[in-house]
Amino acid sequence: MELKDIAAVSGKPGLYKVVNQTRTGLVLESLEGKGNKIITGPNHRVSLLHEISIYTTDYDKTIPLQEIFTKIYSEFGDDPGVDGKSDPDELKAFLGHIAPDYDTERVYVSDMKKLVNWYNILQKLAPEVIEAPEEAKETKKSSEEDTKEK
Repeated sequence: MELKDIAAVSGKPGLYKVVNQTRTGLVLESLEGKGNKIITGPNHRVSLLHEISIYTTDYDKTIPLQEIFTKIYSEFGDDPGVDGKSDPDELKAFLGHIAPDYDTERVYVSDMKKLVNWYNILQKLAPEVIEAPEEAKETKKSSEEDTKEK
């Protein structure tokens, strides 16, 4: 699974795996594996995580969510030390550490809460999505080599 296969739906908690595309929307399944499926239509606001970026102080530049997740993973691993219920100042300091040039006026605390919640969900349910790309390649390569040896 990759970040392009995961979506967030406005007004719905959690993250969803993209199962299929229909003529008018998407078929999504809850990542939590409860079998909850929803079919989105034109009235749903669906965001694919690979399309989301963090604003920076340079108006022409943004930081893709994949880079943010990779940096959190490389620095903090399984426990970023904050969650969606953390103090706003803690969340700002956390994001300032991960992305020092994030735009403090256009990135809201609510965005930071979503970012941390999404990271925690992905870490728990789909850790391969947030692994550092080099590690993911190495893991895949070593598992392929193990398979060849057998």
